[in-house]
Amino acid sequence: MGLGGAAGLAVAADGLAGILAGGRAPARARTAAVHLLHWIDFVPEADDELARQVAAYTRQTGTEVRLERVDANALPARITAAAEAGRGPDIVLMLHNWPHLYRRWLADVEDLCEWKARDQDGYYPEAVAAARASARWLALPYGVVPVLIAYRKSWFAEAGAAEPPRTLDAYRRLGARLKKAGRPVGQTLGHTFGDAPAWVYPILWAFGGAETDASGRRVVLDSRAALESVKWMTAFWKEACDESGFGWDDSDNNRVFHRGKISATLNGASIYIVAKRSATPDRAPIYFAAKRRPEWIKDEHGAPMFDDISHFPIPAGPVPTPGCHLVFSHALMSYSANQPAAREFLRWLHGREQFGRWLRAAGGYNVGATRVWERDPMWERIDPALRPFQTAVRDSRMFGYAGPADTRASEAYAKYIITDMYARAVRGAPPADAVRWAARQLESIYAR
Repeated sequence: MGLGGAAGLAVAADGLAGILAGGRAPARARTAAVHLLHWIDFVPEADDELARQVAAYTRQTGTEVRLERVDANALPARITAAAEAGRGPDIVLMLHNWPHLYRRWLADVEDLCEWKARDQDGYYPEAVAAARASARWLALPYGVVPVLIAYRKSWFAEAGAAEPPRTLDAYRRLGARLKKAGRPVGQTLGHTFGDAPAWVYPILWAFGGAETDASGRRVVLDSRAALESVKWMTAFWKEACDESGFGWDDSDNNRVFHRGKISATLNGASIYIVAKRSATPDRAPIYFAAKRRPEWIKDEHGAPMFDDISHFPIPAGPVPTPGCHLVFSHALMSYSANQPAAREFLRWLHGREQFGRWLRAAGGYNVGATRVWERDPMWERIDPALRPFQTAVRDSRMFGYAGPADTRASEAYAKYIITDMYARAVRGAPPADAVRWAARQLESIYAR
Protein backbone atom coordinates (compact mmCIF):
# COMPACT_ATOMS: atom_id res chain seq x y z
CA MET A 1 0.00 0.00 0.00
CA GLY A 2 1.27 3.48 -0.85
CA LEU A 3 2.15 5.84 1.97
CA GLY A 4 -0.43 8.35 0.74
CA GLY A 5 -3.24 5.86 1.31
CA ALA A 6 -2.26 5.00 4.88
CA ALA A 7 -1.64 8.61 5.83
CA GLY A 8 -4.84 9.85 4.20
CA LEU A 9 -7.16 7.51 6.04
CA ALA A 10 -5.28 7.98 9.29
CA VAL A 11 -5.87 11.73 9.00
CA ALA A 12 -9.56 11.09 8.32
CA ALA A 13 -10.00 8.88 11.36
CA ASP A 14 -7.82 10.76 13.83
CA GLY A 15 -8.51 14.33 12.69
CA LEU A 16 -12.26 13.79 13.07
CA ALA A 17 -12.18 11.81 16.31
CA GLY A 18 -13.38 14.72 18.45
CA ILE A 19 -16.14 15.63 16.05
CA LEU A 20 -17.24 12.03 15.72
CA ALA A 21 -17.73 12.00 19.40
CA GLY A 22 -20.23 14.81 19.22
CA GLY A 23 -31.27 16.07 -19.73
CA ARG A 24 -29.87 19.55 -20.99
CA ALA A 25 -28.19 21.84 -18.68
CA PRO A 26 -30.23 24.83 -17.50
CA ALA A 27 -29.12 28.26 -18.66
CA ARG A 28 -27.89 30.59 -15.93
CA ALA A 29 -25.69 33.61 -15.51
CA ARG A 30 -22.01 33.07 -14.94
CA THR A 31 -21.11 32.49 -11.30
CA ALA A 32 -17.98 31.56 -9.40
CA ALA A 33 -16.47 28.26 -10.51
CA VAL A 34 -17.87 25.10 -8.98
CA HIS A 35 -14.99 22.98 -7.70
CA LEU A 36 -15.57 19.22 -8.13
CA LEU A 37 -13.14 16.82 -6.38
CA HIS A 38 -13.08 13.26 -7.76
CA TRP A 39 -11.00 10.14 -7.54
CA ILE A 40 -8.80 8.90 -10.39
CA ASP A 41 -10.86 6.18 -12.04
CA PHE A 42 -9.41 2.74 -12.73
CA VAL A 43 -10.91 2.92 -16.23
CA PRO A 44 -9.36 5.97 -17.94
CA GLU A 45 -12.20 6.29 -20.44
CA ALA A 46 -14.61 6.98 -17.57
CA ASP A 47 -12.41 9.90 -16.50
CA ASP A 48 -12.31 11.12 -20.08
CA GLU A 49 -16.10 11.08 -20.30
CA LEU A 50 -16.51 12.93 -17.02
CA ALA A 51 -14.09 15.61 -18.22
CA ARG A 52 -16.02 15.89 -21.48
CA GLN A 53 -19.27 16.35 -19.57
CA VAL A 54 -17.79 18.99 -17.29
CA ALA A 55 -16.51 20.93 -20.31
CA ALA A 56 -19.88 20.62 -22.07
CA TYR A 57 -21.72 21.94 -19.02
CA THR A 58 -19.41 24.94 -18.81
CA ARG A 59 -19.99 25.74 -22.50
CA GLN A 60 -23.77 25.37 -22.26
CA THR A 61 -24.36 27.31 -19.07
CA GLY A 62 -21.48 29.70 -18.62
CA THR A 63 -20.97 28.22 -15.16
CA GLU A 64 -17.42 26.98 -14.90
CA VAL A 65 -16.95 23.59 -13.25
CA ARG A 66 -13.38 22.88 -12.25
CA LEU A 67 -12.62 19.16 -12.08
CA GLU A 68 -9.82 17.99 -9.80
CA ARG A 69 -8.79 14.34 -9.46
CA VAL A 70 -6.73 12.67 -6.76
CA ASP A 71 -5.96 9.09 -5.81
CA ALA A 72 -8.83 7.65 -3.78
CA ASN A 73 -6.55 6.91 -0.84
CA ALA A 74 -5.75 10.65 -0.69
CA LEU A 75 -9.40 11.76 -0.61
CA PRO A 76 -9.98 11.47 3.16
CA ALA A 77 -7.10 13.78 4.02
CA ARG A 78 -8.33 16.33 1.47
CA ILE A 79 -11.90 16.18 2.75
CA THR A 80 -10.84 16.47 6.38
CA ALA A 81 -8.59 19.44 5.69
CA ALA A 82 -11.33 21.25 3.76
CA ALA A 83 -13.95 20.54 6.43
CA GLU A 84 -11.80 21.79 9.27
CA ALA A 85 -10.72 24.89 7.31
CA GLY A 86 -14.24 25.66 6.10
CA ARG A 87 -13.14 26.07 2.49
CA GLY A 88 -12.27 23.85 -0.42
CA PRO A 89 -14.16 21.85 -3.06
CA ASP A 90 -17.87 22.53 -3.42
CA ILE A 91 -18.68 18.93 -4.38
CA VAL A 92 -16.72 15.90 -3.24
CA LEU A 93 -16.96 12.32 -4.44
CA MET A 94 -17.21 10.13 -1.35
CA LEU A 95 -16.76 6.37 -1.17
CA HIS A 96 -18.50 3.74 0.94
CA ASN A 97 -20.34 5.34 3.87
CA TRP A 98 -17.91 8.26 4.22
CA PRO A 99 -20.82 10.77 4.16
CA HIS A 100 -21.64 9.64 7.70
CA LEU A 101 -18.11 10.45 8.81
CA TYR A 102 -18.34 14.02 7.47
CA ARG A 103 -22.06 14.65 8.04
CA ARG A 104 -21.49 17.82 10.07
CA TRP A 105 -20.12 19.58 6.97
CA LEU A 106 -22.64 18.35 4.40
CA ALA A 107 -25.49 20.38 2.95
CA ASP A 108 -28.95 18.91 2.69
CA VAL A 109 -29.57 17.21 -0.67
CA GLU A 110 -32.94 15.61 -0.03
CA ASP A 111 -34.57 17.27 -3.04
CA LEU A 112 -31.93 15.87 -5.39
CA CYS A 113 -31.98 12.40 -3.85
CA GLU A 114 -35.75 12.10 -3.97
CA TRP A 115 -35.88 13.39 -7.54
CA LYS A 116 -33.34 10.83 -8.67
CA ALA A 117 -35.11 7.97 -6.87
CA ARG A 118 -38.37 8.83 -8.65
CA ASP A 119 -36.70 9.27 -12.01
CA GLN A 120 -34.52 6.16 -11.95
CA ASP A 121 -36.49 3.38 -10.27
CA GLY A 122 -35.14 3.76 -6.74
CA TYR A 123 -31.79 3.05 -5.12
CA TYR A 124 -30.07 -0.17 -4.14
CA PRO A 125 -30.18 -0.60 -0.35
CA GLU A 126 -26.38 -0.36 -0.05
CA ALA A 127 -26.44 3.04 -1.77
CA VAL A 128 -29.10 4.26 0.68
CA ALA A 129 -27.12 2.96 3.66
CA ALA A 130 -24.03 4.78 2.42
CA ALA A 131 -25.68 8.17 1.93
CA ARG A 132 -28.65 8.47 4.30
CA ALA A 133 -28.77 8.73 8.10
CA SER A 134 -32.28 7.93 9.32
CA ALA A 135 -34.47 10.36 7.33
CA ARG A 136 -31.67 12.73 6.32
CA TRP A 137 -29.92 12.41 2.99
CA LEU A 138 -26.22 13.22 3.47
CA ALA A 139 -25.10 12.85 -0.15
CA LEU A 140 -26.46 12.06 -3.61
CA PRO A 141 -25.67 8.44 -4.64
CA TYR A 142 -23.85 8.39 -7.98
CA GLY A 143 -22.76 4.87 -8.86
CA VAL A 144 -21.39 1.59 -7.56
CA VAL A 145 -18.30 -0.42 -8.47
CA PRO A 146 -19.31 -4.06 -7.97
CA VAL A 147 -16.46 -6.29 -6.84
CA LEU A 148 -16.18 -9.92 -7.94
CA ILE A 149 -13.27 -12.34 -8.13
CA ALA A 150 -11.41 -12.05 -11.43
CA TYR A 151 -9.72 -15.33 -12.33
CA ARG A 152 -7.72 -17.07 -15.04
CA LYS A 153 -10.03 -19.70 -16.54
CA SER A 154 -7.30 -21.90 -17.98
CA TRP A 155 -5.31 -21.94 -14.74
CA PHE A 156 -8.37 -22.90 -12.72
CA ALA A 157 -9.11 -25.70 -15.22
CA GLU A 158 -5.55 -26.99 -15.01
CA ALA A 159 -5.93 -27.10 -11.23
CA GLY A 160 -9.08 -29.21 -11.58
CA ALA A 161 -11.78 -26.52 -11.48
CA ALA A 162 -13.84 -26.45 -14.66
CA GLU A 163 -16.16 -23.99 -12.87
CA PRO A 164 -15.53 -21.45 -10.12
CA PRO A 165 -15.73 -22.78 -6.55
CA ARG A 166 -19.08 -22.35 -4.82
CA THR A 167 -17.91 -22.50 -1.19
CA LEU A 168 -15.08 -20.89 0.72
CA ASP A 169 -13.66 -24.28 1.67
CA ALA A 170 -13.58 -25.31 -1.99
CA TYR A 171 -11.86 -22.01 -2.84
CA ARG A 172 -9.25 -22.68 -0.16
CA ARG A 173 -8.52 -26.16 -1.53
CA LEU A 174 -8.33 -24.87 -5.10
CA GLY A 175 -6.14 -21.96 -4.02
CA ALA A 176 -3.71 -24.36 -2.34
CA ARG A 177 -3.32 -26.32 -5.59
CA LEU A 178 -2.81 -23.11 -7.55
CA LYS A 179 -0.18 -21.81 -5.14
CA LYS A 180 1.77 -25.08 -5.33
CA ALA A 181 1.78 -24.59 -9.12
CA GLY A 182 3.24 -21.07 -8.68
CA ARG A 183 -0.10 -19.37 -9.38
CA PRO A 184 -1.35 -18.08 -6.01
CA VAL A 185 -4.44 -16.06 -5.24
CA GLY A 186 -3.67 -12.38 -4.62
CA GLN A 187 -5.45 -10.25 -2.00
CA THR A 188 -4.53 -7.32 0.20
CA LEU A 189 -4.89 -6.97 3.94
CA GLY A 190 -3.46 -3.46 3.87
CA HIS A 191 -4.79 -0.02 4.70
CA THR A 192 -6.31 0.76 1.33
CA PHE A 193 -9.77 2.07 0.53
CA GLY A 194 -11.41 -0.64 -1.55
CA ASP A 195 -10.12 -4.17 -2.02
CA ALA A 196 -9.19 -4.96 1.59
CA PRO A 197 -12.53 -4.03 3.20
CA ALA A 198 -14.47 -5.47 0.26
CA TRP A 199 -12.72 -8.78 0.98
CA VAL A 200 -12.69 -8.98 4.78
CA TYR A 201 -16.19 -7.75 5.66
CA PRO A 202 -17.93 -10.44 3.54
CA ILE A 203 -15.66 -13.11 5.06
CA LEU A 204 -16.85 -12.03 8.52
CA TRP A 205 -20.48 -12.17 7.36
CA ALA A 206 -19.98 -15.51 5.60
CA PHE A 207 -19.42 -17.21 8.95
CA GLY A 208 -22.32 -15.39 10.63
CA GLY A 209 -20.19 -12.71 12.27
CA ALA A 210 -21.22 -9.10 12.83
CA GLU A 211 -19.82 -5.90 14.30
CA THR A 212 -22.91 -4.98 16.35
CA ASP A 213 -26.38 -6.20 17.12
CA ALA A 214 -29.34 -4.90 15.14
CA SER A 215 -29.73 -1.89 17.42
CA GLY A 216 -26.19 -0.74 16.69
CA ARG A 217 -25.63 -0.18 20.40
CA ARG A 218 -23.92 -3.42 21.43
CA VAL A 219 -20.67 -4.76 19.92
CA VAL A 220 -20.99 -8.50 19.23
CA LEU A 221 -17.77 -9.11 17.28
CA ASP A 222 -16.16 -11.32 19.95
CA SER A 223 -18.01 -14.43 18.87
CA ARG A 224 -17.50 -17.98 17.70
CA ALA A 225 -18.53 -16.90 14.21
CA ALA A 226 -15.85 -14.21 13.98
CA LEU A 227 -13.25 -16.61 15.37
CA GLU A 228 -14.06 -19.22 12.72
CA SER A 229 -13.79 -16.59 9.99
CA VAL A 230 -10.35 -15.57 11.23
CA LYS A 231 -9.22 -19.20 11.34
CA TRP A 232 -10.39 -19.67 7.77
CA MET A 233 -8.61 -16.52 6.59
CA THR A 234 -5.37 -17.53 8.29
CA ALA A 235 -5.38 -20.92 6.61
CA PHE A 236 -6.41 -19.49 3.26
CA TRP A 237 -3.67 -16.88 3.37
CA LYS A 238 -0.89 -19.35 4.13
CA GLU A 239 -2.11 -22.10 1.83
CA ALA A 240 -3.40 -20.14 -1.17
CA CYS A 241 -2.24 -16.52 -1.24
CA ASP A 242 0.71 -14.47 -2.40
CA GLU A 243 1.87 -13.40 1.05
CA SER A 244 3.38 -10.14 -0.21
CA GLY A 245 -0.20 -8.86 -0.49
CA PHE A 246 0.09 -7.15 2.89
CA GLY A 247 1.78 -4.24 1.16
CA TRP A 248 -0.64 -3.89 -1.76
CA ASP A 249 -2.99 -1.01 -2.45
CA ASP A 250 -6.01 -1.12 -4.76
CA SER A 251 -3.94 -0.91 -7.93
CA ASP A 252 -1.21 -3.42 -7.06
CA ASN A 253 -3.38 -6.51 -7.50
CA ASN A 254 -4.41 -5.24 -10.96
CA ARG A 255 -0.78 -4.93 -12.01
CA VAL A 256 0.25 -8.27 -10.53
CA PHE A 257 -2.68 -10.02 -12.23
CA HIS A 258 -1.79 -8.47 -15.59
CA ARG A 259 1.81 -9.64 -15.17
CA GLY A 260 0.65 -13.23 -14.79
CA LYS A 261 1.77 -13.54 -11.16
CA ILE A 262 -1.58 -14.42 -9.56
CA SER A 263 -4.50 -16.58 -10.63
CA ALA A 264 -7.37 -14.70 -8.95
CA THR A 265 -8.18 -11.56 -6.98
CA LEU A 266 -11.24 -9.73 -5.71
CA ASN A 267 -11.62 -6.60 -7.83
CA GLY A 268 -13.86 -4.50 -9.98
CA ALA A 269 -14.15 -5.19 -13.69
CA SER A 270 -11.12 -3.01 -14.45
CA ILE A 271 -8.72 -5.96 -14.75
CA TYR A 272 -10.73 -7.35 -17.65
CA ILE A 273 -11.64 -4.02 -19.22
CA VAL A 274 -8.10 -2.65 -19.23
CA ALA A 275 -6.72 -5.94 -20.57
CA LYS A 276 -9.21 -5.92 -23.43
CA ARG A 277 -8.87 -2.27 -24.32
CA SER A 278 -5.09 -2.44 -24.27
CA ALA A 279 -4.97 -5.49 -26.53
CA THR A 280 -7.83 -5.35 -28.98
CA PRO A 281 -9.62 -2.00 -29.25
CA ASP A 282 -10.47 -2.86 -32.87
CA ARG A 283 -12.53 -5.87 -31.71
CA ALA A 284 -14.39 -4.02 -29.01
CA PRO A 285 -17.84 -2.37 -29.15
CA ILE A 286 -17.91 1.41 -29.43
CA TYR A 287 -18.00 1.92 -25.67
CA PHE A 288 -14.68 0.07 -25.43
CA ALA A 289 -12.92 2.36 -27.91
CA ALA A 290 -9.66 3.49 -26.32
CA LYS A 291 -8.09 6.87 -27.01
CA ARG A 292 -4.75 5.63 -25.82
CA ARG A 293 -3.26 2.20 -26.20
CA PRO A 294 -0.86 0.97 -23.53
CA GLU A 295 1.30 -2.08 -23.98
CA TRP A 296 -0.72 -5.18 -24.80
CA ILE A 297 -1.56 -7.32 -21.81
CA LYS A 298 -0.81 -10.89 -22.81
CA ASP A 299 -0.84 -14.31 -21.19
CA GLU A 300 2.16 -16.60 -20.95
CA HIS A 301 1.57 -17.78 -24.52
CA GLY A 302 1.54 -14.29 -26.01
CA ALA A 303 -2.23 -14.26 -26.54
CA PRO A 304 -4.51 -11.45 -25.28
CA MET A 305 -5.07 -12.17 -21.59
CA PHE A 306 -8.65 -10.90 -21.48
CA ASP A 307 -9.84 -14.02 -23.35
CA ASP A 308 -8.77 -16.08 -20.33
CA ILE A 309 -10.42 -13.90 -17.65
CA SER A 310 -13.85 -14.27 -16.09
CA HIS A 311 -15.52 -13.47 -12.76
CA PHE A 312 -17.41 -15.04 -9.85
CA PRO A 313 -18.71 -13.74 -6.50
CA ILE A 314 -17.07 -14.48 -3.16
CA PRO A 315 -18.07 -18.11 -2.54
CA ALA A 316 -20.60 -18.99 0.12
CA GLY A 317 -19.59 -19.56 3.70
CA PRO A 318 -21.63 -21.38 6.33
CA VAL A 319 -24.29 -18.67 5.91
CA PRO A 320 -25.26 -16.68 2.77
CA THR A 321 -22.47 -14.30 1.79
CA PRO A 322 -23.50 -10.84 0.53
CA GLY A 323 -20.95 -8.63 -1.18
CA CYS A 324 -19.56 -5.33 0.01
CA HIS A 325 -19.38 -3.17 -3.09
CA LEU A 326 -17.88 0.28 -3.57
CA VAL A 327 -20.63 2.92 -3.44
CA PHE A 328 -19.97 6.44 -4.71
CA SER A 329 -21.89 9.55 -3.69
CA HIS A 330 -21.56 13.26 -4.41
CA ALA A 331 -21.52 15.33 -1.23
CA LEU A 332 -22.28 19.05 -1.33
CA MET A 333 -20.18 20.77 1.31
CA SER A 334 -22.10 23.11 3.63
CA TYR A 335 -19.33 25.74 3.57
CA SER A 336 -19.76 26.15 -0.19
CA ALA A 337 -20.71 29.63 -1.36
CA ASN A 338 -21.81 28.15 -4.69
CA GLN A 339 -24.54 25.82 -3.51
CA PRO A 340 -27.27 26.86 -5.99
CA ALA A 341 -24.89 26.41 -8.94
CA ALA A 342 -23.53 23.18 -7.52
CA ARG A 343 -27.06 21.78 -7.12
CA GLU A 344 -27.96 22.58 -10.71
CA PHE A 345 -24.78 20.91 -11.91
CA LEU A 346 -25.44 17.76 -9.86
CA ARG A 347 -28.99 17.46 -11.18
CA TRP A 348 -27.64 17.69 -14.72
CA LEU A 349 -24.73 15.28 -14.10
CA HIS A 350 -26.98 12.66 -12.50
CA GLY A 351 -29.58 12.89 -15.24
CA ARG A 352 -30.17 9.91 -17.48
CA GLU A 353 -28.41 11.29 -20.53
CA GLN A 354 -25.16 12.19 -18.79
CA PHE A 355 -25.00 9.20 -16.48
CA GLY A 356 -25.79 6.81 -19.33
CA ARG A 357 -22.86 8.14 -21.33
CA TRP A 358 -20.54 7.78 -18.33
CA LEU A 359 -21.83 4.26 -17.60
CA ARG A 360 -21.13 3.12 -21.15
CA ALA A 361 -17.69 4.74 -21.19
CA ALA A 362 -16.81 2.66 -18.12
CA GLY A 363 -17.95 -0.44 -20.01
CA GLY A 364 -19.20 -2.45 -17.04
CA TYR A 365 -16.83 -1.23 -14.33
CA ASN A 366 -19.37 1.14 -12.81
CA VAL A 367 -23.08 0.48 -12.45
CA GLY A 368 -25.79 2.81 -11.30
CA ALA A 369 -26.74 3.49 -7.70
CA THR A 370 -30.32 3.25 -9.01
CA ARG A 371 -31.97 0.13 -10.43
CA VAL A 372 -32.91 1.52 -13.83
CA TRP A 373 -29.36 1.00 -15.14
CA GLU A 374 -29.65 -2.77 -14.92
CA ARG A 375 -31.83 -2.41 -18.02
CA ASP A 376 -29.41 -0.28 -20.03
CA PRO A 377 -28.89 -1.65 -23.57
CA MET A 378 -25.15 -1.84 -22.86
CA TRP A 379 -25.68 -5.08 -20.98
CA GLU A 380 -27.16 -6.76 -24.05
CA ARG A 381 -23.95 -6.14 -25.99
CA ILE A 382 -21.34 -6.53 -23.30
CA ASP A 383 -18.93 -9.47 -23.13
CA PRO A 384 -20.18 -12.54 -21.24
CA ALA A 385 -17.29 -12.24 -18.77
CA LEU A 386 -18.70 -8.90 -17.58
CA ARG A 387 -22.37 -9.80 -17.29
CA PRO A 388 -22.14 -10.93 -13.64
CA PHE A 389 -21.52 -7.28 -12.74
CA GLN A 390 -24.94 -6.24 -14.08
CA THR A 391 -26.87 -7.40 -11.01
CA ALA A 392 -24.08 -7.93 -8.47
CA VAL A 393 -25.18 -5.02 -6.28
CA ARG A 394 -28.56 -6.58 -5.56
CA ASP A 395 -26.97 -8.81 -2.93
CA SER A 396 -24.85 -6.43 -0.87
CA ARG A 397 -24.34 -4.97 2.57
CA MET A 398 -22.68 -1.92 4.09
CA PHE A 399 -20.30 -1.70 7.05
CA GLY A 400 -21.72 -1.75 10.58
CA TYR A 401 -23.87 -4.86 10.20
CA ALA A 402 -26.09 -5.84 11.89
CA GLY A 403 -26.54 -2.25 13.04
CA PRO A 404 -26.80 0.86 10.88
CA ALA A 405 -24.00 2.08 8.62
CA ASP A 406 -23.63 5.20 10.72
CA THR A 407 -20.78 7.48 11.78
CA ARG A 408 -19.40 4.85 14.15
CA ALA A 409 -19.35 2.19 11.44
CA SER A 410 -17.61 4.63 9.14
CA GLU A 411 -14.99 5.41 11.80
CA ALA A 412 -14.39 1.69 12.34
CA TYR A 413 -13.86 1.31 8.60
CA ALA A 414 -11.55 4.35 8.45
CA LYS A 415 -9.40 2.84 11.20
CA TYR A 416 -9.30 -0.55 9.41
CA ILE A 417 -10.33 -2.44 12.52
CA ILE A 418 -11.88 -5.42 10.71
CA THR A 419 -9.07 -5.55 8.15
CA ASP A 420 -6.46 -5.46 10.90
CA MET A 421 -8.23 -8.23 12.83
CA TYR A 422 -7.45 -10.59 9.98
CA ALA A 423 -4.03 -9.12 9.27
CA ARG A 424 -2.95 -9.63 12.90
CA ALA A 425 -3.92 -13.29 12.82
CA VAL A 426 -2.28 -13.89 9.46
CA ARG A 427 0.91 -12.33 10.81
CA GLY A 428 0.96 -14.77 13.69
CA ALA A 429 -1.32 -13.55 16.49
CA PRO A 430 -3.61 -16.25 17.92
CA PRO A 431 -7.00 -15.90 16.17
CA ALA A 432 -8.84 -15.47 19.48
CA ASP A 433 -6.48 -12.65 20.47
CA ALA A 434 -7.04 -10.92 17.11
CA VAL A 435 -10.81 -11.07 17.55
CA ARG A 436 -10.67 -9.78 21.12
CA TRP A 437 -8.39 -6.92 20.06
CA ALA A 438 -10.80 -5.90 17.29
CA ALA A 439 -13.79 -6.11 19.61
CA ARG A 440 -12.10 -3.80 22.11
CA GLN A 441 -11.35 -1.31 19.33
CA LEU A 442 -14.99 -1.34 18.24
CA GLU A 443 -16.18 -0.94 21.83
CA SER A 444 -14.05 2.18 22.21
CA ILE A 445 -15.96 3.68 19.27
CA TYR A 446 -19.47 2.45 20.05
CA ALA A 447 -19.27 3.34 23.73
CA ARG A 448 -19.20 7.06 22.93
